[in-house]
Formats: sequence, C-alpha cells, structure tokens
Amino acid sequence: MIKKALALAVCTALVGCGADKSEESTQVENKVEQTIAQTVLTYPETKKGDVVDTYFDTQVADPYRWLEDDMSDETAQWVKTQNKVTFDYLSQIPYRDKLKERLTKLMDYEKVGAPFKEGKYTYFYKNDGLQNQYVIYRQVEGGEPEVFLDPNTFSEDGTTSLAGITFSKDGSLAAYQISEGGSDWRKVIIIDVETKKQIADTLVDVKFSGLSWVGNEGFYYSSYDKPKGSELSAKTDQHKLYFHKLGTKQSDDKVVFGGTDAEKHRYVGGYVTEDDRYLLISAAVSTSGNKLFIKDLTKPDSKLETILDHTNSDTQVIENQGSKLYLVTNLDAPNKRIVTVDATNPSSENWKDLIPETEDVLNVSTGGGYIFARYMVDAISKVQQYDMNGKLIRDIELPGVGTAGGFGGEKEDKELYYSFTNYKTPGTTFKFNVETGQSEVYRKSGADFDPAQYESKQVFYKSKDGTEVPMILTYKKGLKLDGSNPTILYGYGGFNVSLTPRFSPTRAAWLEQGGIYAVANLRGGGEYGKKWHKAGTQLQKQNVFDDFIAAAEYLIAENYTSSAKLAVNGGSNGGLLVGAVMTQRPELFKVALPAVGVLDMLRYHTFTAGAGWAYDYGTAEQSKEMFEYLKGYSPVHNVKEGVEYPATMVTTGDHDDRVVPAHSFKFAAELQDKQAGVNPTLIRIETNAGHGAGTPTSKIIEQYADIYGFTLYNMGVKKL
Repeated sequence: MIKKALALAVCTALVGCGADKSEESTQVENKVEQTIAQTVLTYPETKKGDVVDTYFDTQVADPYRWLEDDMSDETAQWVKTQNKVTFDYLSQIPYRDKLKERLTKLMDYEKVGAPFKEGKYTYFYKNDGLQNQYVIYRQVEGGEPEVFLDPNTFSEDGTTSLAGITFSKDGSLAAYQISEGGSDWRKVIIIDVETKKQIADTLVDVKFSGLSWVGNEGFYYSSYDKPKGSELSAKTDQHKLYFHKLGTKQSDDKVVFGGTDAEKHRYVGGYVTEDDRYLLISAAVSTSGNKLFIKDLTKPDSKLETILDHTNSDTQVIENQGSKLYLVTNLDAPNKRIVTVDATNPSSENWKDLIPETEDVLNVSTGGGYIFARYMVDAISKVQQYDMNGKLIRDIELPGVGTAGGFGGEKEDKELYYSFTNYKTPGTTFKFNVETGQSEVYRKSGADFDPAQYESKQVFYKSKDGTEVPMILTYKKGLKLDGSNPTILYGYGGFNVSLTPRFSPTRAAWLEQGGIYAVANLRGGGEYGKKWHKAGTQLQKQNVFDDFIAAAEYLIAENYTSSAKLAVNGGSNGGLLVGAVMTQRPELFKVALPAVGVLDMLRYHTFTAGAGWAYDYGTAEQSKEMFEYLKGYSPVHNVKEGVEYPATMVTTGDHDDRVVPAHSFKFAAELQDKQAGVNPTLIRIETNAGHGAGTPTSKIIEQYADIYGFTLYNMGVKKL
C-alpha cells in the first residue's frame, strides 16, 4: 500500500457545533482550529505494468494501461478501493452535511420549461423540485395538465433518463430515447400519443442521434455498429444514417447514408424539413466542419444532391419556403452569416447573402415565420428579428445583461418563448408576440435565492501573448478585495463552445458561502467566432492554458483571491484544461477539480468516438511535431516526481463512454504515486453514471456537496 502524509484539519475535538460555548471550550476550539495534524492517508496500491509505446522513435511508458480495461475485475476492485479512501476522507469534513442540506433546499423549487405544441396538445417539462428527472406534462386548451411521460419510473435510482423525444408531424406518434446509467448508447421507444402505449419494437444501440419523422411513416436516426469488446470504451468511428419504417424490425432498417469503406464519417445526422419535402444530411469526420446533402422526398426516385462536398465550414439548413433554402454558415464568414439558395442548384457558388456576417458571432432560430438572429457580444446576448426576406424588423429588448435562449417554433406560431438568465439571476421564461414584439413574463423562477445581494461583472485581462480575454466574476455585494476570498475559476476553451452567463442552483450554493465564481472565456471556445476557436486548437492549444493561467494571475493581482484560496474547475475538455494548468503551474492553485477529463492526449483518439476530436487536438500519429506537442502538455504524461501539486479531487463516472474513465484513473494513479507534500490526491468515481447528461438530482446534490466541501476544507475553512 502507498502511504502519503496528508494535512487534515482536526475536527473531532470541536465542541458545541453551534450551541452556546463556555469560555474554556471556546479556547479549546480556537486552539484546535490553529492545529493541523499530520495523519497518514493510505491510497490503494496501483500496480505498474511494463507497457511501452513507440512514437517516432521515442519510447513512452504507460504503466497504468491495465486501468483502461473497464471489464476487468481488477479495475473494478481498484475503483472500489479508491472510492473507499475518497469517501472516508470526505466524511471527515464537518460541514459536508450542511452543504448537502443547503444544496437540497436550493434545488427544491418547481422548474417548468417553455411550452411547445404538438398536435392538439401543449406539452411542457416540469420538475416538482427534487425529482431525479423532469416529467413531461400535457394539456389541451382550457384543460388540466396531466402526466404524459415520467422518466422517474424508468428506474428505481433515477439513473435511467429521458434523452430526447420527437413527435410525428401531426403529433399522434412520439419516439423517445432513454439513456441507462448515463451511457451515450440509447434505446428508442415508440408510442401512440393518445393511449401512451408502445406500438412497435424498441430500437437498441442508437448513439449520437436525433430522430426526424417523415409523416407517420417512420423516422431517420443515426448510430454506429456495436463495437466488439467493451461498449463503453471500444472505438466507434463509422456513423450511419438509417430509416426506420413503423411496423418493421430494426434489423430491416436500411442504411440511407454512410457505411462505405471509401469514406468514413464519424458524425452523421439526417433531418426533415417542416413541410416533409426535403431530407438534409450532415456528415462530418470531426467535431468541426461538415458536408451537406439534400434529397427531395416528394420524388421517390430522386438522388442525393450535394450542397457542400467539403468540411471547411459548419453549415446547416435552418428553414425552407418551397424550394428556397435558408442556411447558416461560417464558410468565408468566421462569425457566421445567413444565405439563401434554390434547392435545385444548391452548391455554394449560388448562395446569396440574406443576413451578412457582422463583428459579432451569430446563432439562429426560426419561428412564427421570422428569423431570430441571436448574437454574442463579448459572450452576452443581443437578439434581432428579421423577416424571411432579410429585412430587420426590430431589436428585441432583453430584460438585462445575460443569456437569452429560445425564439424557436413552427411557421404558424404567433407566440414564441424565450428564457433569460445570468450567473446571479434564476432563469425566467418570457412569452414573445412575433407581430408586436412585446414580451411578457410567462414564468418566474421559484429558486430560493436573492439576486439583489450579489454582483456579476465582466472584466478583461491580458493573456501571455497580449490577447484580451473576457471573464465574468460573480460574488456577494460588499466583497473585500483583500485576497482572502475562496474562489472557483471555471473554464472550457475548446470545440467552439461558448460559455455564456447562466444561473445554477449549485453555483448559488458556492456564492452563498462567500465564494467568488469566475468564468473565463478562453480561446478555443466560440465566443468570438471561428478565429477564436482555431486560436486554441492543435499546435495552438497552449494558448488556452495560458489564457486560464493569466485569469488566475489576474484574480490574485487584483486581490480578489490568493493562491491559497483559489480552485480551478472544468469538465471534459475543461478537465483537460485543469489537468494541464495544475501540472504546468502547480503553485498557482490550492485546489484542482478536473471532471470527466480528457487527460491522456496520446491515446484519447483510440477510445469510443475520440478520434472525432482530432480537429481540436491533433493526434500523436499525425506527425512527430504533433506528438511532441501533445506529450508536452498531456496531463497523464506531465506529473513529475517530487512536485507538490494542489489538493486534487478527480471526478468521473464508471459508465462514461464519451470520455472514458481510464483518463481519470491513470491521472489519479500518477498523482498518487508522485505527489510531494501533504495535499490529498483523490478520485471520486460515480457508479452507474456517465458523462453528465441525465444525472439524477440526488446525485448532483451529493456531488456538489463533496466538491464544495473538499474545496473549502483544503482552503482552510473550518466551519460555515
């Protein structure tokens, strides 16, 4: 067994726990709070193998390769013993239960989504407060709501979740996907809407798929061939589009696109226009860039026509009026533009600008016969309404500075819905009249949180190369800039993902404890369009880490916090971010919280759909230069003997089949083996859980109580 010295605050001698204290007991408590006891934390023994890989004549040891086998009893035992150490440690935190109680109260309010109409019913998602999964309700006009679909009945522990539902065009049929244990592999169940009864066989082994109906005949869906070996970690790189005809077996479903040896696509999707006239097919080899094809469904023998035959842009059809197609694209427009073209001759040389590119990044939705251009201005929402001829109708007045989402619906809708939120303002749903432009509050949040007590402001700081980077800071009003404030710095920085202001009840719990929550909009994201994204990819990935490090240095220099009170947090690609900065600048942070991270950069592309991330990362086989670059920041390969790393709690799920848990297992093993000093190195492995989507409310509460408890405890906070 490996033993490390660990600084644990002595808490068992605390007297009173909030009750009246005598002078003597107060003196004892004060004395105890000033004492840090050196105790011994025993980590599970993680054996080292002798696996060595060769990349361009360079040998790289991979001693923990055996942890990649998620089907082995040995790995299962390692998970069990690691969790025992972790939860034994967490159980010693004196205010862990208090955090859990407050998180429970903050989560316990009715949450209702915007309504949407399908057939004769209006549907909406609702959670009474602490339900593990949202329930779908429906009602007819003037009638009382009734439960339509309750995912809380899918499994006893709430770990089977609803992963999406799609209705046929007349609303009489529905197909919904379920995820078991957080897996990306889904089942599809088809029901009669009126009776709620299943009417066909369940489809299985569906992954990374939307569902798109053609009338009531059937629907298109996408999936991979089920891999041999572990379905949680085996590589999947040949996505195919199928059509399922109702009343037939899934084994009879025909491949509509993909599945040829000549050309592999890792991500294929098919969707049908609202009028059932066209099938649009998007095909991509990575998470960025797609080809685009169209088929006229009104002509039985029509061929698949090409709109784009390359992956140099992200392009999709957003609407059609007859044969006139409306597309949003970043082809020759890094911040995106809207173009039109006739479906009979749809190639890009025939495109005409409808809404040209601007200096702000464009997102688009349509509804009520209008186009809604949702711009990001320094990660903040601005929305404009256009008619279908590209004429500006109005700037939509939003209720404040934050994130507006929604404005989508069918062409006939006269009212649309949108949400508005920011880091300190719980989400409010508004009803919007498409003709008058008037907004009215449809539903306010019932969160037990007072935004008036908090401040949220945007700052700009300079990164290592002089690039200005925005960051939003949220905290209690009256904050003293004395460097003593517990702070979580959060980031992502990849895959063109934009971090825009959104309220979260779990984040509110941190703010209530006097914590600062800082979100940096790093390069690699989409906040400033394609150029900003590309500036954080492949051989420029270090820009992302430099941006994050500079954010930490800014917070310290401006006396918001200090290294002793600073934690870094991020998930998935953000987990890579945390792993990279904590190994590059370990002295800068007190706590590191890498969640479901991509941490082995030499092998990430060999698992599940990881090869599709190469646009952002490159691969170790790509070139010697790329191999050396990846090895230079790969967290698993940059843990060094004798370095004191921050107090670290790695978090992952044992059913994560997107970023497989082996990344986290190997990183934790390296840290436990090489960590110098007394900071704990733990891994918290959620069982029967995946990458995050569909996580039950009960597990979310437990996770954040542990994350915040671990963070505050290692910052020296003795009581709340």
